[in-house]
Amino acid sequence: MMQQEDRIRGDEVDETDLESLTSANRRDAHRFRAQFSGMVRQRAYIFDGDGKYYNKEWDLAEGTGKEFCWYHVELPKGNQKLSQSAQHLIDALCPPLKLQDILSLVSNGPFCGHVDGALVFRVNSPGPASSSFTFKIAARITENSVITVSLGRVPRLGFSPMGQSLLSEVPSVDSPSYYRGEQKERSGIVIEEHVLEFLLTMNHSEEADNPVPSSVSNLVVHIIDTHVDQLQDVVTKLEIELDAVELEMDRGGFAMKKQMLDDRRFPKLHLNLQRLLQVIAHGEQVFPRVKEKCSTKPWFLAEDINSLEELIGRLRRLKENVGFIANRVTAIQAGLDSWQAEQINRKLYYLSFLSIIFLPLSIITGVFGMNVGGVPWTGQDKPELGDGFRNVMYICLIMLVLVLSCFGFPALYSRIASWWRMRAMNRSWSLNRRSFQKRPNIVQERRGYLRL
Repeated sequence: MMQQEDRIRGDEVDETDLESLTSANRRDAHRFRAQFSGMVRQRAYIFDGDGKYYNKEWDLAEGTGKEFCWYHVELPKGNQKLSQSAQHLIDALCPPLKLQDILSLVSNGPFCGHVDGALVFRVNSPGPASSSFTFKIAARITENSVITVSLGRVPRLGFSPMGQSLLSEVPSVDSPSYYRGEQKERSGIVIEEHVLEFLLTMNHSEEADNPVPSSVSNLVVHIIDTHVDQLQDVVTKLEIELDAVELEMDRGGFAMKKQMLDDRRFPKLHLNLQRLLQVIAHGEQVFPRVKEKCSTKPWFLAEDINSLEELIGRLRRLKENVGFIANRVTAIQAGLDSWQAEQINRKLYYLSFLSIIFLPLSIITGVFGMNVGGVPWTGQDKPELGDGFRNVMYICLIMLVLVLSCFGFPALYSRIASWWRMRAMNRSWSLNRRSFQKRPNIVQERRGYLRL
């Protein structure tokens, strides 16, 4: 009876432990979701179809009538695995999305097709998420809603109220101007130097200047356009950086070139360019298929089809530009490699010069350091030891002759072979000359025979 009671108590304890564990797991899962929701940025807009938009709650509902909704998920850029990105999307988009929808949005590589009745495309490049050359853009499109996923912030992707654009303001220089010795303040918004450098790398306007889409097709073109603009910004930054590096190389000296070679700056840049070319190649594969599939949709406007064609052309031109940059990087790296080879040859020249100086000294010390008799000036001039030094000298002389013959045999052989060829050519030329001298008589005889 006591054993049965103990077993019952043990079972009760196990049940209570299981309940506590399940509750703890639920709390951990809730904390996990809360942590994910804080790391992932979410935006939700609703458009009325007449050029106006409003922020809305994150309910993943579709619009009705002319209205359509846009839900955007911004994944964090950090050292995270692909499975963690999938968990972020599951927390943000499930329900109503299913696992196949999540996998179609978060997987790497190009894709364009229909998943569960919706058009899904993605241009997700493999690579570490923290890299500046890893891009991810994916979209799930229906008639009244669009869900997009990006890695990090995409410039000009969102919308902001009109009238707040910096580009429409009158700028002013950061430092005051002096006119005839008097300080004169300028009116307008003061723009600092780093802001100007950032604006120079932009190939697009700000979010405040974005035209509000009036249809889902306008929104799809806007999403692809911002992706191409982001790639263009990266290419522009690379061009500016490469120009600065070339200027530094023209002005710099030994230390700067040595630092560039030690840091492997240009091989890393070449690898990043290859990653960028891979992203552009994925876009060349996906966006024509998106245009082809969208052209069959009745709600996709014809003018937006033409806009997609223009974006595809921009992407191809961008690929050519990246190819030119890669060629420049290869040329600069080749110049650094030739400079390094020249430095190595110069050091080898110095070493050979030192060897020329110290080689006779080593020969002299080696000769007088021989452990044989008969070495002069060493007190070993005994008659019974007098032949030792001479014999060693004979052996050294024989070895020297063998070594010189080994080194001189190829040159001697080439000279003999060339002389033999020249002799054969002269002999053949003399024979041909004799035959040419005899030929006119034969011709005359033939002519006389023909006259007869």
